[in-house]
Amino acid sequence: MVGLSARSLHSVRSHPLVQALPLPQCEVCVIVPVRNEAEHLGRMLTALRDQRDLAGSPLDPARYEVILLANNCSDHSAAIAHRFAVQHPSLVLHVVESTFSASKANIGWVRKLLMDEAFHRLNSLGRHKGIIASTDGDTQVAPDWIAATQHEIACGVDAVGGRIITDRGDRAALGSYVRACHLREVGYRCLVAELEAYLDPDPFDGLPRHFQHYGASLAVTAEMYQQAGGLPPVRTSEDVALYRALVRVNARFRHSPLVRVTTSARPIGRAQGGLANQLSAWAVRGEQQQPFLVEPAGAIAARLHARHALRSLWQRFCNGYPSTLQEMALPASWLEVDCDWLSDVFTQQASFGALFEQIEHQQAQEKRWQQRWPLVNIEQAIDDLRLLLEPLRRRQPSLQGKRKPLPKPVFKNQQVSRLCHTLSPKGR
Repeated sequence: MVGLSARSLHSVRSHPLVQALPLPQCEVCVIVPVRNEAEHLGRMLTALRDQRDLAGSPLDPARYEVILLANNCSDHSAAIAHRFAVQHPSLVLHVVESTFSASKANIGWVRKLLMDEAFHRLNSLGRHKGIIASTDGDTQVAPDWIAATQHEIACGVDAVGGRIITDRGDRAALGSYVRACHLREVGYRCLVAELEAYLDPDPFDGLPRHFQHYGASLAVTAEMYQQAGGLPPVRTSEDVALYRALVRVNARFRHSPLVRVTTSARPIGRAQGGLANQLSAWAVRGEQQQPFLVEPAGAIAARLHARHALRSLWQRFCNGYPSTLQEMALPASWLEVDCDWLSDVFTQQASFGALFEQIEHQQAQEKRWQQRWPLVNIEQAIDDLRLLLEPLRRRQPSLQGKRKPLPKPVFKNQQVSRLCHTLSPKGR
């Protein structure tokens, strides 16, 4: 489903979570799923209460509200939230308690319920550019979290992923191998995001940027949430599923370093598929002395160049200029897909995001891509990414820190082919 109409949204809504109407001034609806977060809840709510604008002045509390859903709790989370609401009436805090059946007691269902509720409340005010902002019960948002999110939306984007930092004390308590894996993964993915900004530039997501689009700091306008069909009905990784749905409809997404939160790095989490599960998996890998394998730098460069080339062809196609098989040949070769297949599917998709998703699905089925680019040790991948980035940084230093479209890829096709050949363990 590409979009979700207002009628269909209302048709699937049984009854509102919050009975009180939103204040007329409300511009941002913050949603917080909570399950047994008594340890973190006070700090999380205090951070939301003490929001400031970008100049450091207190943010008008009538401009935003918080909906906290305490579900299936066996601790005092709900009581803590209710008490906070009474003690701090300036914060527009709606506390909802629910106990769901096993089929619905998962983070995907709870976050969807909350984001749908936020959409309806903003929609009732006619705020199509109103912001649905998600965070978590174990997360502490920065003092300007709401204002920075609003700033990014005002710059023309439809959705924002905030920079998520793990708590320093929690990191220190992790085992040395787990901590090293976490830091290496963050470094690897930051380098990938930087390379993406050079090789397949997005005018709305330029440097500086990061790689995260997770529920601890994820915001979207009400109208784009509707256009994307709402949060997909999945049990876990619902934040990633929403990001993919947004990409599918060509949403302008910003990975903003201005929007910041700090979250726990506990090894035992409340939701499957989250950071805690990854930390536990790294601990097992360390005990079994297994290597940390990731996609190699050559594969990432090849994908980004192919995607950039296809994006240009797509824009021409949308303007009425069809592409030839010859023009499709090089990106098809880079992506390890059949050129005729790519030419056929190219004209059948409703958006570029949907097109590239179809390509990745084809790659997963055929497995030629995986055979061409076997996984490598993360240390090697990081070294190779730095090698790729070094000349790009030298040639485009003025682009660091600026929000503007980047020029076409610096490498010529022949140069990229040689570089990918060098980084590949197989070669062509």
